Amino acid sequence: MVKNRFASFQLGFWAAISAVMIAVLGIVAFLRFTQGIGAVTNLSDSFPWGLWIGFDVLCGVGLAAGGFAVTATVHILHLKEFKAIMRPTVLTAFLGYILVVCGLVFDLGKPWNIWHPIIMWNPHSVMFEVGWCVMLYTTVLSLEFAPVVLERFKLDWLLRFLKPITPVLVIMGVILSTLHQSSLGSLFLILPEKMHPLWYTPVLPVLFFVSALAAGIGMTVVESWFSRRAFGKPIETHLLSRLSRVSVVVLAIYLALRMRDLIGRHALATLFPLNSVSAMFLAEIVLGVVVPMVLLSIPRFRLSPRRLAVAQGMVVLGFIFHRLNVSVTAVEAATGRAYLPSAMEFMVSAGLVAVGIWIFLLACRYLPIFPEGAMTEEEETVRQPAGAAPARPARPVAGTVTAFDRT
Repeated sequence: MVKNRFASFQLGFWAAISAVMIAVLGIVAFLRFTQGIGAVTNLSDSFPWGLWIGFDVLCGVGLAAGGFAVTATVHILHLKEFKAIMRPTVLTAFLGYILVVCGLVFDLGKPWNIWHPIIMWNPHSVMFEVGWCVMLYTTVLSLEFAPVVLERFKLDWLLRFLKPITPVLVIMGVILSTLHQSSLGSLFLILPEKMHPLWYTPVLPVLFFVSALAAGIGMTVVESWFSRRAFGKPIETHLLSRLSRVSVVVLAIYLALRMRDLIGRHALATLFPLNSVSAMFLAEIVLGVVVPMVLLSIPRFRLSPRRLAVAQGMVVLGFIFHRLNVSVTAVEAATGRAYLPSAMEFMVSAGLVAVGIWIFLLACRYLPIFPEGAMTEEEETVRQPAGAAPARPARPVAGTVTAFDRT
């Protein structure tokens, strides 16, 4: 009883905090769109890309990469056991791309011209390619998520129409994601003299794609953990453990590519003397790649949902460090120009995250996001009345957590 009250207090506390963040987002949005971008940011002509590009766009797109990874696993590789985590993952990706577009609208000097790439083509521009891929992939994600809404309203005739084209949508999603995840890295290839050697490299598009794949898998695990805490849903530990084994491989590939590139360009020497730039690089590599890769390679470590969430959370943080280092730290170090996001820039980013969390929670409450499953052994124990005889342990079923999983 005490535990349930404490959980309710926690949910109420975070709900109040997020509601305040969304209200502040509305105030800052009013100032930004009535007084201009200069009224709410510390951006300038010499430093035009800051937190809203580095976090809201670059990180948002990468963290949504789990959508194409899991849907491809289910529909193309025919690993149907991963279907249990596909819907929440697609929802996370869909919300991620919608919020990326919202963040881009905040950052554009003339946001009312955001539709221009649709009719004013410039196929030689990387931004043109990214813009079209994001638009198309957001459309694909909306169609992939549509069956959830159609099931809720029992529109079976539309479901029958969408089912045959699902494999086509998945293939399109994989292609589009691959294109724009790497193209985001291509945006920075035009800055060879304005980025620190630790981050500027011709293979930046490849690094962006591989790191996005690792972050997408990590976000899938973290989202599953928080869904369990918020809704009491069974966590598919055996599936998340298998995904985390893939994470080890992806992180190892990323680390090998990164080290090979740094050594080949003799860029590791720029780590010394140690300073704040070196600290940011080491935090990104050690805490975001090496440590979680080692932890996730231990079979017993992967049997605990909590440990999985912590390790994959480190992967997500390392990914965020990398994108912010590329877009902010590297440019500051090379150009000597200082940039510190204003409080209102932080408020916009935090507010968009809060909006995404609220939409996710409401969708999980009113739509069939999670498959129906048996109650976990842990939940049965908590819900038994005081003094009652312990219930006979149920046989584990797919999608539930056993006592062995919680070690």
